Amino acid sequence: MELRQLEYFIAVCKELHFTKAAEKLGISQPTLSLQIKALENELNTPLFDRIGKRIALTEAGSLLLEQSVQILRHLQNAKDSINDLHNNEGGTLTVGALPSDLDYRISNLLIDYHTELPKIRLIVISSVEIPNLVLENEVDIGIGITPIPDDRLEWVPLCREEYTLVVSERHAWAERASVPLNDLMDLQTVMFPKGFIGRELVDDCCRKNGFTVKTILETSTVTSLINLVKANIGATVQPYALIKSMNEPTLRCIQITGGAPYREIGVIHRKDRFLGQAAKAFIQKTVAHFRTGG
Repeated sequence: MELRQLEYFIAVCKELHFTKAAEKLGISQPTLSLQIKALENELNTPLFDRIGKRIALTEAGSLLLEQSVQILRHLQNAKDSINDLHNNEGGTLTVGALPSDLDYRISNLLIDYHTELPKIRLIVISSVEIPNLVLENEVDIGIGITPIPDDRLEWVPLCREEYTLVVSERHAWAERASVPLNDLMDLQTVMFPKGFIGRELVDDCCRKNGFTVKTILETSTVTSLINLVKANIGATVQPYALIKSMNEPTLRCIQITGGAPYREIGVIHRKDRFLGQAAKAFIQKTVAHFRTGG
């Protein structure tokens, strides 16, 4: 059994289609089929049920997939750890972060990290799907929001942040210091679209109190959202720390009482993935950054 065969096997498992898997691997479909057949012959059991043009994993195939992923992960960890030993000041680190936090919360963190470790090539990816990026190994570590959906992920808590009502200085409520959560029931709001993490947190909190916010306009970027609020189109509900970091003098933050929504931010990484010195240093600096107010 060769490592190459296991890589081919995993590719077929992901696609459940020999031709598509071959295209992804950059080899011919007959070559791929021969390698999988050789693997089945060596194990003396079929790995796939072939149902017409479709295929499905057999029980033996499922067992091999689980072990193959672990084998290749351990091998990659070994390569990473040796590379880290020889080159503990260089290399590449890929980090995933929520778009709004990337724009307003962690710029200084990135500057500090680069200043201290200038030889590290840092790649930062903006996404609302941080756990998936980490699970698919598209990023080394992520800065995201609980809950994390998979026990393969490690969570390093950073902070808990309450949401606040954000209005324009021209809004009728601009002079209010606080507002009960239930008063949001009749308020016109501009919000992220449904499905966005922040929107779901707010909606869940309001639903538990028997109402939903009246959203008159949705937009998917925090910059456009804040511009709408500044234009007094409507109010919005966002993390207080995020709005504070924007330093917008025409905005007013009003405390929500009676059970405000909140989010918990943390660093996410795979438990089974090797963390080099660059990743460990980034996590340490991220923890320190948020402890001092981000």
